[in-house]
Amino acid sequence: MYEKTYPNKRFKLTLQFLQKHVNLSDSILDLGVKNPFSEIMISEGYSVENTTGKDLDEERSEIEDSSAKVVTAFEIFEHFLSPYEVLKSIKADRILISVPLKLWFVSAYRSKTDMRDRHYHEFEDWQLDWLLEKTGWIIKDRQKWTNPVKKFGIRPILRHFTPRYYIVYAERGINSKA
Repeated sequence: MYEKTYPNKRFKLTLQFLQKHVNLSDSILDLGVKNPFSEIMISEGYSVENTTGKDLDEERSEIEDSSAKVVTAFEIFEHFLSPYEVLKSIKADRILISVPLKLWFVSAYRSKTDMRDRHYHEFEDWQLDWLLEKTGWIIKDRQKWTNPVKKFGIRPILRHFTPRYYIVYAERGINSKA
């Protein structure tokens, strides 16, 4: 998955944000199949269950049937066609979501060989905030960071200054329980 570009900085900052908001005693449903970051969470002592790879736009029973206290969704919401429906189906009271931010100087990511490895959404921070608000979540904390690359050129220089990732911790609003 990350043969040439293991995201050390993103994983380090994501773990720090997770540790700030989630106790080791909290059960976690991590949206998406088991991945390098879910392995990091487990190695840090978290109890993590991943979804099995079903298309969560179409089949949300794994989310709806989960008894996890926290849902994590790291770098997955940009792949959904219907993130609104996914957010509405979550039963947990807390969520951590990270998304890549839309960069004005780069086109949206699209794998030509894997239909599921495409970004349908590349969010601006306000768009994710609005989506969370509209689905009954209250943002309690947020953070952005850059993703510099070790290349030469205009775009690599812009990546040193332009935030690429946005992470949010939110809690379910009082009147939004499903």
